[in-house]
Amino acid sequence: MHQTFDAALGIDLLHANQTGADHNRAHFDEWGITCFNLMSSPGAGKTALLERTLAGLHHDLRMAVIEGDMTTELDADRLRQYGIPVIAINTGRSCHLDAQMVAGGIHTFSHTYDPTQFDLVLVENVGNLVCPAEFEVGEHAKVALLSITEGEDKPLKYPIMFQEADCLLLTKMDLAPYLDISLERITANVRQMNPHAAILPVSAKTGEGLEAWFSWVRHRCQAQSSALAQPLQR
Repeated sequence: MHQTFDAALGIDLLHANQTGADHNRAHFDEWGITCFNLMSSPGAGKTALLERTLAGLHHDLRMAVIEGDMTTELDADRLRQYGIPVIAINTGRSCHLDAQMVAGGIHTFSHTYDPTQFDLVLVENVGNLVCPAEFEVGEHAKVALLSITEGEDKPLKYPIMFQEADCLLLTKMDLAPYLDISLERITANVRQMNPHAAILPVSAKTGEGLEAWFSWVRHRCQAQSSALAQPLQR
């Protein structure tokens, strides 16, 4: 009885969250905005990647960030230095952002700025390799980060994150010479979980691989923009 109740409760929570996520995505689609959900364990380099992304793509895309953290606005303050809107969400004891939290961020964003003037919203989720992948927030694509310092087995031990990812960034590649690690084995483990995700080795410190990441971002934004425009052409 107890196990059945827990399972049913989990399904109800995910169903309610999905309804909220669909509502959030409808807003993004109405405004012509693409949304990416960035997920990883703590310390994998999400904020550092966002800093390089904001600096590298500001001429191409009008961007905003929804920044999730359990406490503080330390990461949000780092990103605000790039002169873009950053909406901070503190989750308290929750280990992930959910659709309702992001809806609050969207509400703040749309009442402060004209959302139709933006191309891309980047959601930085709470550092966790499990929960964020299960709770959609209205994103058009999920981006997972895996630091090569975390080991080769993480895709097998935390499969949901890697199954759900549209793009996987292997971060901190500048440390590769100092680690006993095989990128081929990491890739093979990821492919067991997800044969289709783009896998991009990058270093926010040296810039290695960032052009490939920028190209992926541009392509997905262009594809989303084209998809939204199609019904208008019929």
